[in-house]
Amino acid sequence: MLPARSRLPLISSIAAILFLALATSCSVPLTGLEREPSPTASMVAQNVVPVESPPATASPMVMATTTFVETPTAVPTPQVQSLLAEPETQTEMTVIDVVKTAGPAVVTVVNTYVQEDLFGTQSSGEALGSGVIIDNEGHIVTNNHVVEGQQSLSVIFANGEKVPAVLVGRDPYSDIAVIKVDGPTPAVAAMGDSSTLQPGQTVIAIGSALGDFRNTVTRGIVSGLGRQIPTESGYTLEDVIQTDAAINHGNSGGPLLDLSGQVIGINTAIVRSSGQGDVAEGLGFAIPSNTVNNIAAKLIADGHVPRPYLGISYQEINPSLAAYYNLPVKYGAYVLELTPGGAAEQAGVLVDDIITAINGEAINDQMSLGQILMKHSTGEQVTLTVNRGGEELSIPATLGEAPVD
Repeated sequence: MLPARSRLPLISSIAAILFLALATSCSVPLTGLEREPSPTASMVAQNVVPVESPPATASPMVMATTTFVETPTAVPTPQVQSLLAEPETQTEMTVIDVVKTAGPAVVTVVNTYVQEDLFGTQSSGEALGSGVIIDNEGHIVTNNHVVEGQQSLSVIFANGEKVPAVLVGRDPYSDIAVIKVDGPTPAVAAMGDSSTLQPGQTVIAIGSALGDFRNTVTRGIVSGLGRQIPTESGYTLEDVIQTDAAINHGNSGGPLLDLSGQVIGINTAIVRSSGQGDVAEGLGFAIPSNTVNNIAAKLIADGHVPRPYLGISYQEINPSLAAYYNLPVKYGAYVLELTPGGAAEQAGVLVDDIITAINGEAINDQMSLGQILMKHSTGEQVTLTVNRGGEELSIPATLGEAPVD
């Protein structure tokens, strides 16, 4: 039997994943594994050191070797390259073109919310994130954790214009939300195909760094594909893009673009340290555009994403964890808790069972329980393969629908 969940070693070495909405005007963070309060303008100013122009000085004397010739040869004046010279590479020109095209479609999302402390005292605050306009109807994609707990929403366009917005729908399981503004929008971003991405491919991130610096542009590469990262809500984001493009608080919901100017991801999190205390640099993550397209379409159509649901809290098992606890299988979902009345409890699943497959499709390092569930529908009859104390069982179950918290 596994010990209490609080003592379980994480499968991943990631210890600090920062979800990048920026909470301001409050002492308690809104959501996310770690949130930092937005610095005020004066605080930011304290960290800005003015650069003074150096005093004019005489040109230094250069000692030259004397040459005994009757007519000295004229020496041409060297051409000093201007610091403001045009970019020299095609990549730089492409980045500039991408920013000019996609930048106007990037917005700052302002979430005004009310929270209650342990004593019942209510206070209001703002969470700032980013978003990107995806159609001419004014739909904007952002992160779920940017709009979570919202009382009212507004959007600041790249030109500084601020307009009210409304929540269309949100999906905490994928960390995607859609909001909407009325009236004309500055631009619409083109959505790309994230399945064509390759490690090493150049990408561009645009967003409202620290909430104050609208349309901050950074450049990097695709560092990895198919990553999994946990969220504080207990969900696992699947198949995410890893990038070293600099991403900061306030960038949540902003686009990750390829050099054709298409959105290939929505920035969502960064990693700052490992479980051993190592400091990490250049570890950012984005939800792939193909996932975003699918989720956004369902949110716009229905306001929510129906997801098949077993009603369990579980720990993913891998070979290291299995060896450490002497478990009978190398991969699976170790059941920690059962939701009363949920699909798993009704089917007869017990705490400490290990679910290893659904309809014969095995859970492994390439396919998580969540990924397998998403291939099925709510209300569908499935067969769970369960290991109970070393004995393999087949348990029929009817999938429920995941609640939206």
